[in-house]
Amino acid sequence: MDEMQKIQYAANSYYNRGLEMAKERNLSGAARFLKRALQFNKYHTDARNLLGLIFYEMGETSDALIQWVISINLQPDGNRADYYLDEVQRKPGQLEIASQMVKKFNQALFYAQNDSDDLAVLQLKRIVDEKPNFVKAHLLLALLYMEHGDYTKAGKSLFKVLQIDNNNEKATRYMEYVKSRTGKAEVEKRKMKNAFSHREMQDDDVILPPTYKENTGWQSIINIGIGLVLGAVMVVFLIMPARERTLNYEHNQEMQSYTDKLNLANQETDKLKLQIEDYQKQKEDAEGQLNDLKGDSGSTVNQYAALAKILDAYRKGDTNTAVLTYVDLDQSKITDDSSVAILNEIKADMDANAPAVLMAAAAQSNSVGDYDSALRYYERYMEFNDKNPEVIYNMGMVYKAKGDTDNANQMFGQVIMNFADSEFAEKAKEERGY
Repeated sequence: MDEMQKIQYAANSYYNRGLEMAKERNLSGAARFLKRALQFNKYHTDARNLLGLIFYEMGETSDALIQWVISINLQPDGNRADYYLDEVQRKPGQLEIASQMVKKFNQALFYAQNDSDDLAVLQLKRIVDEKPNFVKAHLLLALLYMEHGDYTKAGKSLFKVLQIDNNNEKATRYMEYVKSRTGKAEVEKRKMKNAFSHREMQDDDVILPPTYKENTGWQSIINIGIGLVLGAVMVVFLIMPARERTLNYEHNQEMQSYTDKLNLANQETDKLKLQIEDYQKQKEDAEGQLNDLKGDSGSTVNQYAALAKILDAYRKGDTNTAVLTYVDLDQSKITDDSSVAILNEIKADMDANAPAVLMAAAAQSNSVGDYDSALRYYERYMEFNDKNPEVIYNMGMVYKAKGDTDNANQMFGQVIMNFADSEFAEKAKEERGY
C-alpha cells in the first residue's frame, strides 16, 4: 500500500467513525473525527458536507455555510452541498437571522466579560428563544446561572445542550458540578448503592408473620362472611359517596377548564386579528430579502463563494484571479470571525500585488475596446493608490475614447494641477489643448 492509499484509508476511517457518532447524536465528537478526516484529505466531500450539517444542527450556521461553499468549489458537480445551500436560502431571512445571532452572541459575550451578567443573560435568553439549538449560547447561559448560584436554571440549559449533543464535554462537566451543588449527585449515588445492596436469601431463611394462629374450617367461613358484609357496607356508605363527589368535582373542574380555554381562545383571536397586518408586512419583507439573497450577485452566499475562490486561486498560485476576485468582493457580507481573520491576512498581500495586476488588466481591456472594464479596473486601482499620475492620465484617455469629454478633461486637470512635475502633466496639457 503506497502513501496516498494510506492517507485515503485514514481519512475514510475517521469519516466512518464520525458518521457513527453523528448517528448517535454525539455531535461534538463526530466533528472532531470529521476534522481529522479533512486534515488527511481536504477533498473528502462527504466528510466536509457532514461537518457542515453538524455545525448547522448546533446553531453554527455561518460555519456550516463555509464548509458547504468550500465543498462546492472543490467539487462543483453532483455535490449534495448545493442542495443544503439551496435549502438555507429558501428559508425567509435565514442568513440574516444567522448573522444577527452571531452579533447578538458576541454582544452577550462582551457583557459577560465586562461584569454585566444581567444584560448578558437577557441577551442569551432572547437568542435561545429565537434559535433553540444554539449550543454555545446555552453553554454560556448555564455558566452565568452557575456563577450566580441558580443551579436549577443552569441544569435546564445544560439538559437542552445534551439533547442536541448528547456527549458534549463541557455540558457533561458542568452538569456534574450542578448536580454536586444541588444534592442530586448524592441522591443518584445512594440509589445506585441501594440497588446493589440487597442480600440474597439463603435456603434456610424463613419469613414469619408477626402472629400466627391456625384456624379451623368453620372459623375460616365465618371470617370470610364477616369480611364480605363489611366490604359491602364500606362500598355503600363510604366509597360510593366519595366517588360521586370526586366525579362531580372533576366534572366541574373540566367545565371550568373548557370555559377558561374558550375565553383565552377568544382573547387570542382578537390579538391575532390585530397582528395580521404586522405579520403580513414581515412576510413581504422576508420574501424581499429572500429574493435579494437568491438573485443578487452580491448576496452573502456569493460573497462566501468568492472568498473560497480567492483561497483556491492562492493555492494554485494564480495571483491574477485572486486579485480580480478580491476587488469585487463585498467584505461587509463576511461577518463570522474566522472568515474576517482570513480577509485580514489577504489584505496585506493585496496591498502589495493588486495595483500591478489591476493596471495590467485595465490596459488589456483598453486594448480590445472594453472601456467600461478598463475604467472599473482603474477605479479599483485608485482604492489602493490614488497618487499615480499615469493611472489618472490613462483614465482620462479612456474617457476620451468613450466620447466623455467632461470626465476626460477632469482627469487631465487633476494631473496638471497635482502632478505638475511629472511627464504626464505635459501630455495632459496637450490633450487639453494648452
